[in-house]
Amino acid sequence: MLKKLFQSFRSPLRRTQHKRSTPEVLNSSQHSLQRAQFSRYAVNIVERLQNAGYQAYLVGGCVRDMLLNITPKDFDVATSATPEQVRAEFRNARIIGRRFKLVHIHFGREIIEVATFRANHPQNDEEEDTNQSSRNESGRILRDNVYGTLEEDAQRRDFTINALYYDPVSERILDYANGVHDIRNNLLRLIGDPAQRYQEDPVRMLRAVRFAAKLNFGIEKHTAAPIRDLAPMLREIPSARLFEEVLKLFLSGYAADTFEMLVDLQLFDPLFPASAEALEHNPTYTHTLISEALINTDLRIKQNKPVTPAFLFAALLWPALPKRVMRLQDRGMPAIPAMQEAAHELIAEQCQRIAIPKRFTMPIREIWDMQERLPRRSGKRADLLLDNPRFRAGYDFLLLRESAGEQTDGLGEWWTDYQDANDSQRREMIKELSSKGEATGDGPKKRRRSSGSKRKRSAGDASSASGE
Repeated sequence: MLKKLFQSFRSPLRRTQHKRSTPEVLNSSQHSLQRAQFSRYAVNIVERLQNAGYQAYLVGGCVRDMLLNITPKDFDVATSATPEQVRAEFRNARIIGRRFKLVHIHFGREIIEVATFRANHPQNDEEEDTNQSSRNESGRILRDNVYGTLEEDAQRRDFTINALYYDPVSERILDYANGVHDIRNNLLRLIGDPAQRYQEDPVRMLRAVRFAAKLNFGIEKHTAAPIRDLAPMLREIPSARLFEEVLKLFLSGYAADTFEMLVDLQLFDPLFPASAEALEHNPTYTHTLISEALINTDLRIKQNKPVTPAFLFAALLWPALPKRVMRLQDRGMPAIPAMQEAAHELIAEQCQRIAIPKRFTMPIREIWDMQERLPRRSGKRADLLLDNPRFRAGYDFLLLRESAGEQTDGLGEWWTDYQDANDSQRREMIKELSSKGEATGDGPKKRRRSSGSKRKRSAGDASSASGE
């Protein structure tokens, strides 16, 4: 992925202008799309809006993905009708949003999103008309309800590959920004001046990475050039919105490549500042642990296994935790309270950047807390830990730490054997710990595997990022 990314930075900029007053029109014989491929509900919406006298098209990701033989996650419609006019046409429609007003039309569990054609924003408030538009001092768009024509809508979309309009009635594609050309050349290119477009919405930098990773596209060099300088603008984005964007980045099945690109483009720092500092001071361990966690996450998604953000965030933040724990222990705080205090401090700081909900922060802390408890196995502690509802996630996390190079003196192997052992074998394992003076939980020495034990599970087999 990085090799492809670097190659794309050096690619020449085409002289063809992005903006056109008239689109390139591809008839049904010039492209592979067929109306039957699209959601029948979305096609029906387009037909009804056109019959009511409005312009309407399938647009954006569903058109792009179909051209790439990817099954779309959803189907969006763009129209000349205002949200109120759309709602008047469909009884099952609901207007949502303030910053970007949309209409959701419900068909059972399927929701079709309908957006009114947008126009480019005025550069300052004095140029604004009665439409609702607002920018802050850095140029970021705060509200995006400036309605316009089809041509204006195409020009204000972010990437050329997302500015494609498909009419299922005539089966034509309207291409205002050479998007079909860029799809055929596996190239991600912003429409308009990249710096200005990123300033309008810094999240576009994250979208560039996400699309490049998902589609295995290169980022055109002028599109990539401003990102490192403008990356700090992500700190201005509301933390709740960044949480949603981070989930899209890391839970789409391409998290490992996404992480590499975020680090290279200096976008990881404004998202995870403490982890970025750990990556700088302890690069090998930090990079390995996070990469292993993301590789496992990608694998689970490809296998249609459940994943949870709690394990993901636990791995992304863990490399920043040990230093804080050691600092508190140096002040005389016992190990487990030091872990709990450091975890509280780190998560609180991270939530200032990314608003991780409490339903995830609590399991994060429990997974981390388990790392201090797993070495303490004397007496009945091992069985109590085994019955803990967070044991499996904690055990998986222990294997992840070991795969990243942490020395635990065989702790992961011990717990693997313990889970596979019968009652008498477990009693013998605990007795062996006591005889070696390891009842305090300082970690077992290397021991011979019992005959009833199975091969140690690898971190890749663990339920890492799983739906514990």
